[in-house]
Amino acid sequence: MKKLLLCLAVFTLATQLNAQIRLLAIGELTQSKAGVYTDLSGLHNTLESGVPANLLGGMGSAITHASGNTFLALPDRGPNADVYDANIDNTTSYIPRFHTIDMDLKPNNSGTGLPYTLTPTLRRTTLLWSLTPLVYGKGDDIVGSGVLPQNNFLQHFFSGRSDNFNPNRNSGDPNDARFDTEGIRISNDGFSVYISDEYGPYVYEFNRLLGLRTRAFKLPDNLFSPILSSMGQFEIDNNTTGRVANKGMEGLAITPDGKTLIGIMQNALIQDAAQGGAAKNLLRLVSIDIRSGRTKQYAYLLTTGSGVSEILALNSHEFLVDERDGKGRADGSKAKVKQIFKIDLANAVDVTDMDGTTAAANAVGKSLFLDIVAVLTAPPISMDPKQIPAKLEGISFGPDITEGKNQIHTFWVANDNDFENVVDTGNGDGTTFDNPNQFFVFGFTDADLGGSKLVQQDQKCKTW
Repeated sequence: MKKLLLCLAVFTLATQLNAQIRLLAIGELTQSKAGVYTDLSGLHNTLESGVPANLLGGMGSAITHASGNTFLALPDRGPNADVYDANIDNTTSYIPRFHTIDMDLKPNNSGTGLPYTLTPTLRRTTLLWSLTPLVYGKGDDIVGSGVLPQNNFLQHFFSGRSDNFNPNRNSGDPNDARFDTEGIRISNDGFSVYISDEYGPYVYEFNRLLGLRTRAFKLPDNLFSPILSSMGQFEIDNNTTGRVANKGMEGLAITPDGKTLIGIMQNALIQDAAQGGAAKNLLRLVSIDIRSGRTKQYAYLLTTGSGVSEILALNSHEFLVDERDGKGRADGSKAKVKQIFKIDLANAVDVTDMDGTTAAANAVGKSLFLDIVAVLTAPPISMDPKQIPAKLEGISFGPDITEGKNQIHTFWVANDNDFENVVDTGNGDGTTFDNPNQFFVFGFTDADLGGSKLVQQDQKCKTW
């Protein structure tokens, strides 16, 4: 009976914490001044799969607020939905990039629909490259070399192609050209961006204006896989340690003072999962002191999601974690788990040298901040769960808005549409859904934080 009452109390508290969080607006970005589903990279070649190199898509892998109404949005490794070469997992020589977007959020005075309208405008696309040479794959008869045609004496561009690595090194070699970008945050002065990836995993610093890599952070060795392949399943079948292929450092946060990065793995490391029990749900967070490069690790346990997509700093020690499944639009199924949890690292234990079982026993506590599916499917939105995007991956805070005497915080969620602009409904009748790049804006107040305080990043970001 006591256990039942405790569960009811926790449920009631979670419900109260989410009572005032509401959806303010949904915006779509499907075109730029260059054309429909065309970005501003200036690329005009065609990728190995026949897709344009300047295809606009996938930008919900990560999103971060820069300044004013300006955000940066990050696609992942590029389009690989079209089956054409299983030897490289259908990946292409898509150059990793980030987009600078103006988000025009205005009150909706029409009397119908959501309380605000959101109009995103793509203003700039920045390609990512290295001044030093990178390792590219030799390819096969279908795709040929992985060396990019855009390379020149000074610029060596990163690529989403899975064969661009040195087979004689582990997966943490910063000279590898392959780069599956998943998390992005901006420095407090606005001149640098930090990006995490899944191939290494890596965390790199780039010049925001040029896209030039300026620093590679050294991550802990236990994250890296020793056996590399252009086929993810081969890596999964043959590695006994390190990150699972395509499930590396999915999320990245930066503390408000701009001094510390926190990266989070999407799933358990291979050696942790092998121990079973709680360790199979253990995700490692890595804190990086930006100045010194020193790292620590903390433990996070999954609740009902199949993995974590993002982490966002609420203040200097509390963070929001985006835990989700892969269900929803683009999967042909009903969305179920898209939840945002709050964690506190103030007294967290460094689990760097612990095995999975011991680390799991020292996992940080967590509480539910927002159940996105619950909000979107409840009145007045009443969205069909099949219409909720499967990959709600990017999260960020944005500018506060004022409603009467109330100050409303904004919480932004971005959809990674996997570069698939139209997807099957899953009804078995050939019908389809439009699947655009979408941005969801939620509003909340201090009361929704359960005693925590939102501290916005101390940005002096220039709007470029």
